Amino acid sequence: MKILGVDYGTKRIGLAITDADATMAFPHSVIKNDNKILENFSKVISDNDVKAIIIGESKNYKMEDNLIMEDIINLKKVLEKEFDLEVDLHPEVLTSAQAEFIQGKNDMIDASAASIILQSYLDSNKRDSNKKV
Repeated sequence: MKILGVDYGTKRIGLAITDADATMAFPHSVIKNDNKILENFSKVISDNDVKAIIIGESKNYKMEDNLIMEDIINLKKVLEKEFDLEVDLHPEVLTSAQAEFIQGKNDMIDASAASIILQSYLDSNKRDSNKKV
């Protein structure tokens, strides 16, 4: 099952995709946040047989919603309705800065940030499933 990771921005949206086993995340692409957003999501989802979506949850250091969270929640609702997929939020802090530190500033920085968000989600779910009661 492939999962799509999303690093939402007001101008650009970074996308990442897992491998078929949903164990590793890889940068995929950067799309413009414009009137073709659903068309672009649709193409990525259908071309890659995506079964779920994880969007980075934007919070400040006090774990309060950043201003962009309202847009993220709206995107979540639209994607759930439009594609009938599970769409979850996962905390992300400074993923763009982390991606830039690792690879330098380039056109794929937002996709790399999306892969960091998605890999964090995968790793946290793996840790949770490995816990013994």
